[in-house]
Amino acid sequence: MVTKLSDLMSYVSSWARSNSLWPMTFGLACCAVEMMHTAASKYDLDRYGIMFRASPRQADVMIVAGTLTNKMAPALRKVYDQMTEPRYVISMGSCANGGGYYHYSYSVVRGCDRIVPVDIYVPGCPPTAEALLYGILCLQQKINRTATST
Repeated sequence: MVTKLSDLMSYVSSWARSNSLWPMTFGLACCAVEMMHTAASKYDLDRYGIMFRASPRQADVMIVAGTLTNKMAPALRKVYDQMTEPRYVISMGSCANGGGYYHYSYSVVRGCDRIVPVDIYVPGCPPTAEALLYGILCLQQKINRTATST
């Protein structure tokens, strides 16, 4: 009986967590404009229970959107460390995923996954607002799967 109750609590916890994501934006370049579109009236992330937060202490998802430079990498890690557990990272755009157009530049980190662990990659240059929305929905499914597998 105890295992059944713990399974139920795990399911309820993951359901609540996946349906109330609070992303913190880490907009670094043009992908940030597409990220802003998702909060506007056409896509309206609020209807999915997703509300953007300015403080990392209030957020459980970080959306890294744009080119990450070597100088900005320690700030990214510091902000990530300030987020509460469990925390998730969405890498948005070619530059955040692997350096993109600036891949061979001496000052660019070739993927934010070298600095923080990434859960979802959203491809594109820049990716559309629909692509980011799809990435967020994939993250919700991933959170729900982790509860059912444990």
